Amino acid sequence: MKVITIGSATLDVYVKSKAFKVLKSAEFFTGEGGCLAVGSKNEADEIFVDTGGGATNTAVTFANLGIPVSVLTRVGDDLFGREVERVMREKKVGLEFLQQDKKLSTSYSTLLLLGTGERSVLVYRGASNNLEFPRRFSPLDKGELGGVGKSKEGKRVADWFYITGLGGNLKLLGQILDYAAAKKIKVMYNPGGGELKNGLAKLKKYFSKLEVLNLNREEAAMLCGCDYERMDIIKKSLLGAAPYVIITDGPAGAYAIADDEFYFAATLGTKPVNTTGAGDAFGSGFCAGLILKNNLDFSLRLAILNSDGIIRKMGAKSGILKKMPDEKDLRKIKIKKETI
Repeated sequence: MKVITIGSATLDVYVKSKAFKVLKSAEFFTGEGGCLAVGSKNEADEIFVDTGGGATNTAVTFANLGIPVSVLTRVGDDLFGREVERVMREKKVGLEFLQQDKKLSTSYSTLLLLGTGERSVLVYRGASNNLEFPRRFSPLDKGELGGVGKSKEGKRVADWFYITGLGGNLKLLGQILDYAAAKKIKVMYNPGGGELKNGLAKLKKYFSKLEVLNLNREEAAMLCGCDYERMDIIKKSLLGAAPYVIITDGPAGAYAIADDEFYFAATLGTKPVNTTGAGDAFGSGFCAGLILKNNLDFSLRLAILNSDGIIRKMGAKSGILKKMPDEKDLRKIKIKKETI
């Protein structure tokens, strides 16, 4: 099995400071905001720099678990882009689909960390928003450049696509999904805010081409047009949107909807040092589980353990599983199942 992860690549700078205060206010969607006093000068307690972005974060999970993976992303012709390339080579991630933008800089994020491990993010999307459908897919289909998975049309570039946020580019999303359908490539999709703002009615035609739809609870509520607390509405609204719908809920755990059954997997209760990349770790862990065993229970357990590793360390990649966990660790995850 081979996977191509698709989406953004960034340079992430984490800033941790005791000066950040949590302010409860209806002005914020979650009801809370991380704030600094206007006009103040504050000390940073810790600085950490790492590469990030959905495409590169998820690629490392597959590489670490022994699943061949390449990344389809776009960087600038700059220092940050070269760092993304260096890290991907170090992690044994294929770069044959890496695009370089001659005008825009590599995407960049500043992550403001609260003492709780929660964070707020300032994002410059830059080159990632110019990601293009790769011209190299067609030659690969004809077997000119290798590839895996023989079919009547030739060789496929991959068996799975793992798509992360595309900056609202529905044209690109449609191209990728149409290509995947034609080549019988399975797709897991974790839409970004730019895509989600189009609403469930418009996005359903895209979701119908997926194997797995991956959302967090905030995104699911926004997509379904309901209150964050109304999981009953979320479940019914997303039932059948894809064969598997997974919804992460931070420290509470994660849900999975498959057919008419509803699963809940609890976390291990780890106090987070950092939550950035936890969603990517969960999603890629779940997809890896399907690839390795095609089993929902196993996939949820692997996903929880992968995201648990992330929240224990700074950065979006540092805590990703380095190898397959043993049966004892997998069994630590408690899973409940009910009929919808």
